[in-house]
Amino acid sequence: MNETLEAMARALFKDWFVDFGPTRAKMDGREPTLAPDLWDLFPDRFDAEGKPEGWDLSEIGREVEVVGGATPSTKDPAYWNGGVHHWVTPKDLSKLDIPVLLDTERKITDAGVGKISSGLLPPGTVLLSSRAPIGYLAIAEIPTAVNQGFIAMICKKRLPNVFVLFWCYENLDYIKGISGGSTFAEISKKAFRPIPVVVPSNKAMAAFEGIARPLYDRIVANTRESRTLAQTRDLLLPKLMSGEIRLRDAEKQVEAVA
Repeated sequence: MNETLEAMARALFKDWFVDFGPTRAKMDGREPTLAPDLWDLFPDRFDAEGKPEGWDLSEIGREVEVVGGATPSTKDPAYWNGGVHHWVTPKDLSKLDIPVLLDTERKITDAGVGKISSGLLPPGTVLLSSRAPIGYLAIAEIPTAVNQGFIAMICKKRLPNVFVLFWCYENLDYIKGISGGSTFAEISKKAFRPIPVVVPSNKAMAAFEGIARPLYDRIVANTRESRTLAQTRDLLLPKLMSGEIRLRDAEKQVEAVA
């Protein structure tokens, strides 16, 4: 279900903001492919820059706050022992089937967070692994610090995080193409910030949010439910095997969770 929901949102993003499908359809004189209230949001011509007329050409670094991270010394237990704050590495994202981050393998302490200039990033931050390899993506649904293997994007300006997530997917080849590094490919924040991004009108963006946000929220809810059910399974299965509880009791507990 999550894969289908994500594919729907990505297809919508690509049609509206990469292929500029509605504008092309209008220019070709084709019949409307959207409801009238949505159809009217799209320009009927391109400007000299090749984007829908009236939309802005900007740079991603102007539209989101781009930050990186660090790894506090692993030799100092004050940064790690008893840590309660999430700290994400690209390895955490490599395990995800869906671009939603709900937990991290390691946690750090207040002192550890203090050693990272970007600190604890807010929920909703878009994470892009910037090396080894480039291209793992997720939206953090938890406050988290990041290690040095990320470009983290805090989306508090014109571009919402679901837009930025799918923009990153569509631009991964370009991002990888401008990466540097002698030992392994890496995209720096300096190289990333000037990447061009077409910013649609406020109304077109709001329409996209109105469709894509519920799809993403459903993905998050499904992922949380799946995690809870998996934890319940891991708790109940040994008890079932040992005879500590009966199947009917286990079924009731699963139903309560679901």
